[in-house]
Amino acid sequence: MNTFFQGIFETTTTSVNTGGFFLCIVVALVLGMVLAFSYEYKNNTSKSFLMTMALLPSIVCVVIMMVNGNVGAGVAVAGAFSLVRFRSVAGSAKDISAIFLAMASGLMVGMGYLGYAICFTVILCIAFVGLNVSGFGEEKSAPLEKSLRITVPEDLNYTDSFGDILEEYTTKSELMTVKTTNMGSLFKLAYHITLKENADEKAMIDALRTRNGNLEISISAQEVKLFEL
Repeated sequence: MNTFFQGIFETTTTSVNTGGFFLCIVVALVLGMVLAFSYEYKNNTSKSFLMTMALLPSIVCVVIMMVNGNVGAGVAVAGAFSLVRFRSVAGSAKDISAIFLAMASGLMVGMGYLGYAICFTVILCIAFVGLNVSGFGEEKSAPLEKSLRITVPEDLNYTDSFGDILEEYTTKSELMTVKTTNMGSLFKLAYHITLKENADEKAMIDALRTRNGNLEISISAQEVKLFEL
């Protein structure tokens, strides 16, 4: 049993045997596939991200095996990776944690600790899927949180025009942005609001229309908070 958790490269620190090399690659690919399928379960994600999840452990594994015991190679690899820039949208905290999970798995395989890598991956995947299915940390009031956009004419004092209506239909309202449009003849206001229980959205919109001259009004689900982890 103890041999299962021993590193297969413990007998040498400067070279990797051919059999161990291919064994680590296969194990890393299998673990990457397990991670990708676990992350995909009940998650909306892209094919490119799942492919990255599946291949990242084997990539990290090879890098660690090639750097094994060689300080010069380690510095060179660090310099090469520092030149890479990922030009993509910022990921969520869940995406970042999944990337670190894949890298940690590949790191353990690359060092030869296959038993630990398998146990680590299985335990973390079970925990990840369990937390995802249980709805852990979900905001209960999310369906009541909305984004309200109101277009008003330039001669309307929007600061005090909608306060009483919002107070009647919402428990919380916050003016987030104000911008001009149509050559400065109109203002567009964006609010984050939390509706009261059983609030009538249509009645609220009808009340707002009487104040903004029947210009455009929209209510939508509140945007994801991109700058929060």
